Amino acid sequence: MRIRRLLVIAAAVAATTLTPGIAVSGRQQGMQAPPPQGVVIKGRAPVSTTTLKVTLPRPAEGDLSNGLHLMVLEDRRAQQVSFQLLIPGAGGYYDPSDLPGVAALTAAEMREGTPAHTTQQISEQLETMAASLNVATGPSSLYATIGGSCLTENLDALMTLGAEVLLTPTFPDEEFTKYKQQRRAGLIQQRSNPGFLASEMFNKALFGDHPEGRISTTAEALDRTTRANLVEFHKTHYVPDHAVMAFAGDISMAQARKLVEAKLSGWRKAGTPVATSTDPAAVASPKVYFVARPNSVQTSLVVGTQSIQRTDPDYDVLNVMNEVIGGGPPGRLFVILRETKGYTYGAYSNLGAGPFRSAWSASMDVRTEVTDPALTDLMAEIARMRTEPVPEKELTDRKRALVASFALSLESPAAVLNNYITGWIYKLPADYWDKYPERVMAVTQGQVQAAAKKYLDPGRLQIVAVGDPTKIADLLKKFGAVETYDTDGKLVGK
Repeated sequence: MRIRRLLVIAAAVAATTLTPGIAVSGRQQGMQAPPPQGVVIKGRAPVSTTTLKVTLPRPAEGDLSNGLHLMVLEDRRAQQVSFQLLIPGAGGYYDPSDLPGVAALTAAEMREGTPAHTTQQISEQLETMAASLNVATGPSSLYATIGGSCLTENLDALMTLGAEVLLTPTFPDEEFTKYKQQRRAGLIQQRSNPGFLASEMFNKALFGDHPEGRISTTAEALDRTTRANLVEFHKTHYVPDHAVMAFAGDISMAQARKLVEAKLSGWRKAGTPVATSTDPAAVASPKVYFVARPNSVQTSLVVGTQSIQRTDPDYDVLNVMNEVIGGGPPGRLFVILRETKGYTYGAYSNLGAGPFRSAWSASMDVRTEVTDPALTDLMAEIARMRTEPVPEKELTDRKRALVASFALSLESPAAVLNNYITGWIYKLPADYWDKYPERVMAVTQGQVQAAAKKYLDPGRLQIVAVGDPTKIADLLKKFGAVETYDTDGKLVGK
């Protein structure tokens, strides 16, 4: 099946239309708007009961002598090419224990200068070509990623520039000093953000000292990091031995191989072993973590627990369960907590699954005065997933929504290629994505309820609240044992 036809099929599998209740802004004339009465499921869209079947185009694959794995998904419909280079062992997971954030700093500074170009010249070249080139990693990621895109006619020039950034970054002192100043200001600012404080505490509660517990560097670590640390990290971790470079668009495997071998001829195999990772320790017991933020006008809430690895056989079932409870409108949390009760602008849940155990979480920001009922209703919806089977129509609608979203994503060659990169990382079966719709639609009521009982056990749930201590500290005690922290993350009471 041609990918373009999937757009038509995606429209057919969409099962519902969400119509939110009409609400008037509470700021208008100083009046608080009454909560809407709910949503109306019109059911007017045409619905296909046939499970989407698709055979996706396979990327061409090969290995280079330096250990680099090459993937190419050729698509000649547009004169454009995008690429991703994933380098295992160069992500934030491998930060030195005393320098959290050095991997992210290294990635951020690689584009700030090479022997041939200053940071301004690099930016000017990219603007002239209407191209992009970025280097990034996450605080707990196993990989650093270099990605870019351009018109076909500019690919040779972009790859030349990309090779400079990858192989010969100079980490100019002036740019590094400037970046540290900007980053230091950002670290101060983020501590005033209740969403950041909630995420920081949630990750610490679930993962402790494991790299997954980090979401940001610290001012102290930033001050200790030197240019020499970046140079050393780049030299040690940016090696090709187990990396993958993937192209999508107006390029063949022969063209990509010739281009990569020419531009990265100096990137030599280092004999580095495969980077490894470990799971975080299991959560011991449920607890409430309260971050006291005086005079806060709202409460930021996060409830969740550890989830699974990406290769866990429960992944598809948990993905469907997450879609039912809070994957987006009309997920249950959105309908109950926003549309029916009017507690929040939005309530959602998220399933994380990677090379080690990640997290499932539900989150929302609510007015301080409704903290108690909002959290009570959130916990009730989590409990309902365990105690009641999802009605068949609701389950089918949410499964169709997942399949429709998947189908729509396939219009982009880069998105299709990204699926295959995921398959390469986790060693998924060759037909994994072809069978994705079939697997999703096969998930049953019993499987979803069993997964909820297993993973959303109240004995594993952690609650994080950020808000005004004079108004919500006492009410949190009804939800479990409370530990209180200040906005710097320091324990101030139990």
